[in-house]
Parts: sequence; C-alpha cells; structure tokens
Amino acid sequence: MQLAVYGLGSMGYGIAGSALRAGHRVWGVDVAPANRARFVSEGGQDSDVRDHAGTLDAVIVVVLNAAQTEDVLFGAGGIVPALRPGAAVMSCATVPPEFARRMEARCAEHGVHYLDAPISGGSARAAEGRLSIMASGRPEAFAALRGVLDGIAETVFELGDSAGAGSAMKAVNQMLAGVHIAAMAEALTFGMTQGVAPEKFLEVISKCAGTSWMLENRAPHVVAGDYTPHSSVNIWPKDLGIVLDIARGARFGAPLTAAAMQQFLAAAGMGLGAEDDAAVAKVYARNAGLRLPGEDGGAE
Repeated sequence: MQLAVYGLGSMGYGIAGSALRAGHRVWGVDVAPANRARFVSEGGQDSDVRDHAGTLDAVIVVVLNAAQTEDVLFGAGGIVPALRPGAAVMSCATVPPEFARRMEARCAEHGVHYLDAPISGGSARAAEGRLSIMASGRPEAFAALRGVLDGIAETVFELGDSAGAGSAMKAVNQMLAGVHIAAMAEALTFGMTQGVAPEKFLEVISKCAGTSWMLENRAPHVVAGDYTPHSSVNIWPKDLGIVLDIARGARFGAPLTAAAMQQFLAAAGMGLGAEDDAAVAKVYARNAGLRLPGEDGGAE
C-alpha cells in the first residue's frame, strides 16, 4: 500500500516505521524537517507527498489534537480533497467523539473512508508495531485499512460501525491513564516522606495490588531521573480537558480526573511541559521539599 503518515513524533514515527517494515511505501510528513529527513534515511519516501496524493491508499494522522487533525485533512493544502475516492483516513489523535463524527461526514463527501482510531501503548510499542487501537468506522473503512492495521497494531478493538465510539473509549482510557500517572507520582513521593526510596517503591509496589501499567511504565523514569519525553506533560491538560468537557456534557462528576488535571497544569506551570509526563512527580517533590533521583545528587 501507499501511505502517508502525518506527524512523526514519538508515536507517529513508530507507526511510520512499523508500516515501512510491513512492506508498505510510506511518506512521512512533519513540521520538523529533521524528523522527515531521519525517516527518509531509514527508507521513507523522499518526494513531496502532495505530488502523489492521488495515488495514496491511506493517510494516517498522528498529530496532537483536533485542530491539527482538521488542518491536515481540510485546511489550506488539506490532503482529503486530493485523495482518490476509496482511499482511507485513519485518525489517531485524542479528540472529542463529536469531532470524529464530523470528520467522518466531511470525508464521506469526498468519497474517502474515515476510521476513528485512537491509539494506546506508548512509543516503544508503536515502534514495535504492537499498539492497541480503539477503532470505529464503517466496514468499508476497516476493509480499506486492514493491511495497515495488521502492520502497526497488536490489538484492534472494533467498537462500532460509525466514528465516535473509538474516541469515546479513548476518553475512558485517558481518564484512567492520567489519574494513574498522577497517583504514581503521589504515592512514590509520599513513600519518600516515610523513608521509602523510589527504587524500593518500584521494586515492591510493582509486585503488589497497588500497581498499574502506568506505574510500572513511568516510575522507572523517576527512579532513573530521566525525563526524556516519551509522552509529555503537555499532553495531559489537553487530553484530560477533553475528558472533563465530555463529562460536563454528560452531567457527570469526575473529581479524580479534575484533581489529576491540576497536577499536570502545575507541572506545566513549573516549566516541565516538554518533559516526560512522569515529571509530574516534581510537583509533589517541590511541595514536600524532596529531592528526586538525579536532582542535586540524588533522592532525599
């Protein structure tokens, strides 16, 4: 298949690479020239994707939010009007369900299939072609993208025959993921006040009932003092904001989500927005007068 991947960040780059290894011809599109050049050096196409838009079988959009997704699809130079009828769009950003339904309708006006396909699993699993995808869309959209899905995902959840259901499920996932990261940071730093070293916290709690996937994935970043962004702090005010907007629309109280949101906003306010989201632990550490591993010589 001939594919274009828009957004070569930590997740998009892994998706593009997995599609390439699966035998597809892939264009990588990114606002950062270095990301595109790196992908070309690894086998990606080096011509301008706009010159080949009419030959593409699918477009995978792995950008930050709804506004960027809409810009890629229908903004100035948007790709959808240039696609051939029967081509497919796979939209992976966390967006409100209503936005996904609107994009599906607009794509249909051009004879283009749309799959509402939020992703989960982190950058490592994206690079391994082992993502979980929460997908919804018409059967024709699934059929058009089956060859892509097989190459980039370990699990594809088929959640309905129209867009919106995938994004609704992603909102549920992000509610839990954001709360779990904040809870990991709170528990790890609370343990430090009681003499529990971060590395001992990870060793013990990861084998006990209080663990979570996020704890096991993010706590090692704190223990190592390494906040290289695999998923940045700045993602969470956006994603948890979407969750809280949906909750308000449903007249549903979400106090744990709101509390986690405040911690990520505090981290961003400390200038940590571009760091790995495990850096939310620094909010707790600052408030408690603690030193995390890697800060001024180690943990205290």
